[in-house]
Amino acid sequence: MANPIRLLILLSDNNSERMDLALVPDTVEELIEQVKEACKLTGGIRLQYKDIDFGGTFVNLSSTSSIKDLTTIKVIPSVPDADIILEFIDSVPTENSSSLSAHTDSSSLSTNTDSDDTIILSRSPSERLRTKPWPKEFNIPTFSFETEGQLEKGNAEYTKNQTRLTPTSKMLSDILERLAETVFSYKAYPNDADLSDVAQALTKKHPCLRQPDSFNESYGWKLRLKNKMCNYRTQLKSHGLASELMVNTLKSKSREDSLPHPAKNNKKARRGEANYYPQPSFETQESLEEERTLLLTEVKKRNNERTIREKMARTFEFRRQEIVDQKPCIENLMERWPALFQVEEVYLSFILIITNHFFPEIIHTQGFANTLKVFIKNYI
Repeated sequence: MANPIRLLILLSDNNSERMDLALVPDTVEELIEQVKEACKLTGGIRLQYKDIDFGGTFVNLSSTSSIKDLTTIKVIPSVPDADIILEFIDSVPTENSSSLSAHTDSSSLSTNTDSDDTIILSRSPSERLRTKPWPKEFNIPTFSFETEGQLEKGNAEYTKNQTRLTPTSKMLSDILERLAETVFSYKAYPNDADLSDVAQALTKKHPCLRQPDSFNESYGWKLRLKNKMCNYRTQLKSHGLASELMVNTLKSKSREDSLPHPAKNNKKARRGEANYYPQPSFETQESLEEERTLLLTEVKKRNNERTIREKMARTFEFRRQEIVDQKPCIENLMERWPALFQVEEVYLSFILIITNHFFPEIIHTQGFANTLKVFIKNYI
């Protein structure tokens, strides 16, 4: 006869029970029913298990294959139909400040969170963080009054007799400058597919700019925009305006390589990260390091999630630059930033890095353990 599977069921901080199973159920739903019956629980619950791969962190149970003998399981009361809405909002606690707010109709994201129903991530005063991912359909910006007038007239002529507009040098400069600014608001280093999207969107909105002799009637605009983006990045670097560009200068590379090359080892987003290397805040490195040290103490306190969130948000740019520059191993990262591996912080880090509000999809369709592994592999 096979040995029973022994489980430790944590019902609360001061309440736990032992549970023996002859066999591990095939589905999580069956296991939940057995836990409710054994512990005499009612209402909706979800389960987390202690994952030794991540230092004993409790992660959401998505498959019973994770259940072994002597596994510790944590019971989390669930709130049915809890809708979580994440949005960037303007806040006015201080002048020129903004925040990212996550609202939920439940009082908390887990049993250990505080009673506030709003998660606020304060951001630096100058709106350094991007708030939107690359759009599915690129919206062409409004150009100068003079350029818009010529385009309107040119589009009307094209509709009548298919006559294309030949832009003047001033008009061409205005179009490319506005497009480069808009592209940079999403990505510092757009790829060919991104630039093709922009070029096609331009000729779709303004058909008088189409180039019938080129691929998709917009290939020439793609080449112009690609060259403009290179010049635009050079212009920003010359003024020291973007940290994600400054990190790739020869001066910055020389700190890691005695013989740096301008075209090698560039640090840039490759997996859709909108805030890959964000602009640092006005705070000093010393003050941010002090905040990190305080976090090591705060993370050990109970019912302290709000303070942790505020300090993690305050040190986001500092932490991202440390991760990109130093490429620490997971052990060192967990030692320096243990709060980063909490459930809520992983979710919020995703939002800040890739600006994708994915809470409901992850909660209901994927196991948190798999999500955390993908996050560590691709974004840390």
